[in-house]
Amino acid sequence: MTKNGILCETEGKRVSLDPKKTDSMGVNFVSHAHSDHLPSKNGGTILASIETSEIANLRGFKMENHVQNIVDFSLIDSGHILGAKSLLFDDIFYTGDICTRDRGFLKGGIIPKCKTLITECTFGLPEFVFPKLDVIQKQVNELISELYGKGIPVILLGYQLGKAQTITQLFGHWGPLYFHDSVKQMNALHQKLGISLNDGIGHTEAEKNGLLKNKPWMMIAPLMSEKNQFLKDMKSKYGAVTIGFSGWAQSPRFAFGRRSDYSIIMSDHCDFNELVDLVIRSEAEQVYTIHGFVEEFAAHLRTLGISAQPLRENSLDDFT
Repeated sequence: MTKNGILCETEGKRVSLDPKKTDSMGVNFVSHAHSDHLPSKNGGTILASIETSEIANLRGFKMENHVQNIVDFSLIDSGHILGAKSLLFDDIFYTGDICTRDRGFLKGGIIPKCKTLITECTFGLPEFVFPKLDVIQKQVNELISELYGKGIPVILLGYQLGKAQTITQLFGHWGPLYFHDSVKQMNALHQKLGISLNDGIGHTEAEKNGLLKNKPWMMIAPLMSEKNQFLKDMKSKYGAVTIGFSGWAQSPRFAFGRRSDYSIIMSDHCDFNELVDLVIRSEAEQVYTIHGFVEEFAAHLRTLGISAQPLRENSLDDFT
């Protein structure tokens, strides 16, 4: 682990995993197009899916020297967002951000056998066990129905990339359907890339044409604080109620997961039990934990007889 991210030097290969700055000397693997995983500039070969490249371009980063295939490197679906991949090379499996549950158009991530596993553990505490998708759908549909029955418009809040598209597919049958302009733009790219999503009108156009005065309605917007001016306007002008989607809503210790009028437990990551299952299925001889509750999750794995430790800066000698 370096300040630039994870660097693997093995069997003559130099591989940077989700680097902040790409390495001109080797292969740079970009797992997906969330902003915290995109590099700040180009340099060297970038290995990523075509969907990740397209979404990154929409978000302001045009990948140069982008390839989808390199001999002896396998891109494996991680189930996190559209185009998200894990990487298998030289018996090392790097999960990137991963979710092994099916969610709408997203199929659960695939877990290959490996000797060395580098896994995220965003929700690597036992308290994070998420409800099944059908339970979530029932809960949200009943809540929307109740609000609609009172003539109250509803805004569903989820990350602009990933959660917003899942929400659109799961709940886009409610209408009239509107989108925050940024979500509409991201949904349009998903549609271009072959994902079937119900269409709707952007919020700027809807307001301009006075459509939001006709209540109730459904809108899908990025996850944001209720102090955000956009949400303040939607509430004061139209009496809108917000429903936020976050895995952090599972725990009372993390208030930022419950900053909407209603909070629904739904995540694009594995929960604790799924992380444990992922590790066991990989049959890895050595596990390194990154991103999240790294100490706690590694300690739990050791109680199961699995060799595991957090991946820290300058600990590369442990597996190179």
